[in-house]
Amino acid sequence: MGEMIATREAFGRALAACGAENRDIVVLDADLSKATMSSVFQKAFPERFFNVGIAEGDLIDTAAGLAAAGKIPFACTFAVFAAGRAFEQIRNSVAYPKLNVKICGSHGGIAVGWDGATHQAVEDLAIMAAIPNMVVLYPGDAVEMEAAVKAMVFYDGPVYIRFGRQPQPVLFDRSSYEFRIGKGIVMRNGRDVTLVVTGSLLAAAMQAADDLAAGGIEAEVLHLPTVKPLDEALLVESASRTGRAVVIEEGVIRGGLGSAVAVTLAQHCPVPMGFIGMEDTFGQSGSPEELLEYYHLTPAAVVERVKGLMK
Repeated sequence: MGEMIATREAFGRALAACGAENRDIVVLDADLSKATMSSVFQKAFPERFFNVGIAEGDLIDTAAGLAAAGKIPFACTFAVFAAGRAFEQIRNSVAYPKLNVKICGSHGGIAVGWDGATHQAVEDLAIMAAIPNMVVLYPGDAVEMEAAVKAMVFYDGPVYIRFGRQPQPVLFDRSSYEFRIGKGIVMRNGRDVTLVVTGSLLAAAMQAADDLAAGGIEAEVLHLPTVKPLDEALLVESASRTGRAVVIEEGVIRGGLGSAVAVTLAQHCPVPMGFIGMEDTFGQSGSPEELLEYYHLTPAAVVERVKGLMK
């Protein structure tokens, strides 16, 4: 399968690298620095690192104060805690005044595995995308994560980025890849259906496209690492050519990428659509592989959904 790197590891490395170039970057963590990998920055720049303890509301409000003072704060915790415990502070202290705070949610999705439903963030993308002024990012591999962190530094405003614990296949070339907030990427051209994917399931979508091609179905793979703002022009252009779209995401369908794609295509290019993601359910304990299989977040499930849509 090639090189496998967890996006949280890439996040930690990129944060430290950016910190070496820009002394305005400060990092805050809610007592999870070893898990979120913000500890890499902590080791390199201890004077610019702040552990606020298990107090996510304080994490965000302190970051907001630092942003108001001209710093570029990266506030790190688990995705489920950022979207849940700190929602009010994110909404009122960061997004409403449009402060330059970067909210970093680790351990996103169900692939957290054995930690179970209480720690599996399946709603975070939907929650964050619903907040005005908030940019929402979900990179698909380590290379894209590193590039996204650098892009966040140069973007002036609130950003939420999700990353994961499990190693992911490296799909992009570090020497040539360029990340642009709000821009999607056509990973593979096709004529029969558009597979719209974000984040951790990018490799699954690529595998599904290979499997579909073996059966004579040419799938176009459209990766949208920016969940908000959506690259509507690229999405509409692709769906208008293929005539069908299947959305793939490791999170709830309603309110997440699936809803955003459905609204866009309903307005600009109505086509038959299918959705691969979490229905109205929480996760549960199990190995990441077992959970992805149980919730039908696999290449085989994508192939089955596409074939059903083709009929």
